[in-house]
Amino acid sequence: MVSGIERPLDLLNQSKGKEVLVQLKGEKQFVGTLLAFDIHINVVLDNAKEMQDGEMKKSIGLTFLRGDTIIFISPASTSRNK
Repeated sequence: MVSGIERPLDLLNQSKGKEVLVQLKGEKQFVGTLLAFDIHINVVLDNAKEMQDGEMKKSIGLTFLRGDTIIFISPASTSRNK
């Protein structure tokens, strides 16, 4: 068990208020501060930025991402070390 994570949603709970990377279907990626999520993994990001090839493509600001379009969510601090 890593950092008190016993269930999948524990990682999202620990990531609230922190920057996350969200990969969507269709190759879209967003980075932003995770404000909220629900059981369907619908998420609200603040200061969201659309990313392409590791570069910011467009600043979106406050946004809602629908859970069924999300492939994965990763704490941005772990994704940047690659």
